[in-house]
Amino acid sequence: MFRRLRVVGFLLWSLIFLAAQDIDSVPSSQKRNLVSIADEIADPTERSAFLQLFKPAAPAEIRARAEAFSSRFPQSAFLAQAYEVAARGCFDLGAYELGLSYSQQSLALLPENPLLLVPVADVEARQNLNFAAIAHAREALDDLDRFAGPASVRDEDWPDVKRRLKSTANFAKGRALLQAALTQPEGETRRKFLKNSEASLLEALRLNNQDLEIAYVLGLSQLSFGKATEASNSFAAVYRGGGDLAPKALDNLRTIYRLLYPNRTISFETFLQQATDRWTIALRDSNKATGNKSHAAPAAMAYFGSDSCRSCHAEIYKGWSESGMAKMLRPYAPQNVVGDFKSNNEFYLGDETDYRGGNFERKRGRNRHLFARMALQQDRHYFAILQSDGKWHSYPVDYTIGSKFEQAYATKLPNGEIHVFPIQYNLSHKQWINFWKVIDGPGSQRADPRTWERLDASTSYQAICAVCHTSQLRNANGGGFDVNDVEFKEPGIGCEMCHGPSGGHVIEMSEHDYQPKEPLDPPVNFHKIDSRKSVAICAQCHMQSAIRNSGPDGELNYVSSVEFFGNRLRQPFGEFSRKGFYKDGRFRQTTFIVEALERSQCFKQAEVSCGNCHDPHSRDSASNPTSLKFRHEPDLMCTGCHSQFRNAAAISRHSHHLAESEGSRCVSCHMPRIMDALLFRARYHQIDDIPNAEMTKRFGQEESPNACLLCHTQKDAEWAGQQLSNWKALRASVR
Repeated sequence: MFRRLRVVGFLLWSLIFLAAQDIDSVPSSQKRNLVSIADEIADPTERSAFLQLFKPAAPAEIRARAEAFSSRFPQSAFLAQAYEVAARGCFDLGAYELGLSYSQQSLALLPENPLLLVPVADVEARQNLNFAAIAHAREALDDLDRFAGPASVRDEDWPDVKRRLKSTANFAKGRALLQAALTQPEGETRRKFLKNSEASLLEALRLNNQDLEIAYVLGLSQLSFGKATEASNSFAAVYRGGGDLAPKALDNLRTIYRLLYPNRTISFETFLQQATDRWTIALRDSNKATGNKSHAAPAAMAYFGSDSCRSCHAEIYKGWSESGMAKMLRPYAPQNVVGDFKSNNEFYLGDETDYRGGNFERKRGRNRHLFARMALQQDRHYFAILQSDGKWHSYPVDYTIGSKFEQAYATKLPNGEIHVFPIQYNLSHKQWINFWKVIDGPGSQRADPRTWERLDASTSYQAICAVCHTSQLRNANGGGFDVNDVEFKEPGIGCEMCHGPSGGHVIEMSEHDYQPKEPLDPPVNFHKIDSRKSVAICAQCHMQSAIRNSGPDGELNYVSSVEFFGNRLRQPFGEFSRKGFYKDGRFRQTTFIVEALERSQCFKQAEVSCGNCHDPHSRDSASNPTSLKFRHEPDLMCTGCHSQFRNAAAISRHSHHLAESEGSRCVSCHMPRIMDALLFRARYHQIDDIPNAEMTKRFGQEESPNACLLCHTQKDAEWAGQQLSNWKALRASVR
């Protein structure tokens, strides 16, 4: 077992060098700087103890350090890493049950961790915890496909590491399926398990054909499935390879030989050679290209702009034009400015903006001094900034960014660069704020307004904001997110960002030559595509972790070939500033809204997509800032699937609240307002989130907000836990 687990062991010791990516910024290969996540630990004692976890030592010492850390710092934001270290130490010591317990605690805080999921699945399979092993192996394989390698692993090394990880995950899955099959009587379930077992083991072998243990278990699976000839091929490879499993393989070969040739029409040596030859041929064939074919791109990939949709889709166009997406970026027009440029129009350095637990407070600094003055001069809006030379410099507002909750402003330099002013106007609190300082981690350049005068990448609209605020962003010279050479087709999020390039469709319609198309061919038919594709299209802007790398023609937020929205890898969540997460592992910032949705069983099992609840071009877009379909009847978002709760009595029994009360609204308990948006609380989008009183007891309401206590503010986590326990007992007694 230890040989297999050590496939990922070397990665553990470099975890402390993960990149602390800022929230609401653009992850890309050019921006994944190696900095220590330990820098975010304010307590020097905790930081020192954390760093000790990663110093090489014997397994017993490693485990002891991790256990001491979790005991001494039970409210640390880095317990996921500590529990992972403890789990690996236990696995190396053969303390599998305890290791799995620590793994469970780590994965509860950071579920998307294939570097831990793989060895966990391997241990579970060997411990005959079959269904747990199957589930964890599937999660690991899914995460390995979705996430990029950790920043601590060189790009050139990751493909080989990933290959070995996927091989181990498939092996664990195949072994567990075989063991589960052997507990079943003859029938469809047993056959299904054996079929899937063989498929997983063949994939494991394709990824690592030097591992004879995979070949041996594959032989057992094939033999159990009645595929004696195929099993003989696998056992022949193991026998020829030598090693500890060779004698067992030889015994199985002799059994199969007697089964296939009871009259000994050929010699055993001939049978063995034939099996070896078949194995060699099969191995060669399995190494041929097996890549999945991507959805073919239509011939016409031209982008004609949103205006090309207007004549035929006037009502939809009107709804979109009044939505927040259309107003993500707009060229300056006085009527679009919502900030106060007349009275409350000054910003002072030295003032502190405190935002926590959904509460906003501005504290007047003792040594404050005026930094910016926003003014209206001759019907034109300007920013005046006191720069390091002691002089006021005035810049015109050339663009507005956003419109619903907060608005930022940008100016365009003579060289074409667009730079965003460091101060934004918050509509909820009607104040000018330094929003970056609220959400960014230590050392953020853009969080210091004084860096504005450098007019570099830290204030560049093209480098930081444009990817989610403009349509068809590209680097004209084929580079990445640079201050220069980055251009966009259309300001704001246009029709073609979601529906794809309209060129071919517009030409067909104008020539009255409409041709049948696939639902995913532009313009995308959202009613007919699957939920994962639908969410992937929304994720172009609403997924914080998506890694943006330029395409062959410099494309930055679209793709000119195959699927226009791309299938972007995610940056590992452990590499982001801890400001983006609660200590209980849930996402804190709305920039992770798609990532939260993807954690839910509603997405994984029920194929829920963003479009189930939101309509980006509804008729009431102007007055419906969140584009909700059922904003006046929110339960309809859930009862479309959960029809058993459509009547008041059923809702009351389930919620233990009066049917008409806020406590009986599905979203109150399962989508509580705990995600930080633009200085207000938005609903958590995991959807099936369930109040966890134990987490709240451990970390407190501020770091593990409990939905019950958002309403019952005078109560505590002990009370919430007791109520939930009582309800659980009552539900069990009714059953």
